[in-house]
Amino acid sequence: MLLPLFKRISPGAWTALAWSVGTVLTFLFRIRLPGEGSSAVMSGVLIYRWDGLAILAVAAAVTVTAGHRLTHRPLGALAGVLVGAVFGTTPLGAGEIPLLQFLAVDVALYFIAAARPRRTSLTALGAALGVLAAFLAFRLLSGWSVGVSTELTVALTAVVAWLAGNSTHQARSYAERSRAQATAQAITTERLRIARELHDVVAHSIGIIALQAGAAKRVMESQPAAAREALGTIESTGRETLAGLRRMLGALREGEPERITPELGLADLDRLAGRTTAAGVRVDVEWLGEPHPLPPEIDVSAYRIVQEAITNVVRHSGTDTCRVVIHRRADELAVEITDRGRGHGQGPDSGYGLVGMRERAALLHGEFSAAPLPGGGFRVAARLPFPTGVR
Repeated sequence: MLLPLFKRISPGAWTALAWSVGTVLTFLFRIRLPGEGSSAVMSGVLIYRWDGLAILAVAAAVTVTAGHRLTHRPLGALAGVLVGAVFGTTPLGAGEIPLLQFLAVDVALYFIAAARPRRTSLTALGAALGVLAAFLAFRLLSGWSVGVSTELTVALTAVVAWLAGNSTHQARSYAERSRAQATAQAITTERLRIARELHDVVAHSIGIIALQAGAAKRVMESQPAAAREALGTIESTGRETLAGLRRMLGALREGEPERITPELGLADLDRLAGRTTAAGVRVDVEWLGEPHPLPPEIDVSAYRIVQEAITNVVRHSGTDTCRVVIHRRADELAVEITDRGRGHGQGPDSGYGLVGMRERAALLHGEFSAAPLPGGGFRVAARLPFPTGVR
């Protein structure tokens, strides 16, 4: 519960808090606390005088004002915080800028490194280290004593603050890139799913329509009744396809793409086989294994793979028969579609069907193969393993 509270505090407030803590500890270290024989740090000449307190007040005002601009003008705000650190050191009589007076600078460096580009944060770090070096150089040129070892420790804290902020910046950038990649992947996955469903809805029906139209054309004069029956099949198939497309477009317009997948499964296989057989390509279906309920995603994908394979038989094989084998095992479902035609799936207009079948099997961690048979014909096979919980 504390982390969201910390995130709501602005960088300027954290900078002011760091300055306040440093100032309070500065005074505490210069008095004799209970249990101490003397104060931890010798008091400066000006720290208890009105002019020393006035300098501390000015330094506090400059630091707080600059901290509030840290979000919008980071380098200018850091310059103000550095001025406050230098002014706050003056009444202490110290030979260096103490760590307590540099805490606000460290906090500002962290936020700049966490939120700004690398070039800006490195400029801020260089400015902070430059001020430390300039302070020591001024005292040396003035013939005053300097605390080089203490100042090196202060410089190290500035580097550590920058490293912590830079690490936060990298983690945030990586998280943003990961979210962008995940969004792009989700969009691509959904686009491919819609493309597969559109292909499955249209391709088989168009194949049946083309087959029936060709049959009607051939027997138009010699067998009018058969031609009328073929035209009736074309009409019903076209209406069914149009209804599927309308359902798909309606789901997309309503922002519910998950509804575009029609509730079809292997229970509809006999109807698919009968319609294809009526169109002129006999489909023999063989069921192996003990009947048992199938997971919905396995059931739908198996039906779509069989449907697409039959569509390829109708469109590309040049044969009038094919065989479908459905083998229900204890831990997987296997489907196989074979024909004795001249081979199919190799033409320039047939690649999407094979890609879609392969993608369906891969999404379910299954295996897919499609290749010509040695003695002629073509074989499509898929193995779809059940999820662990339903084995």
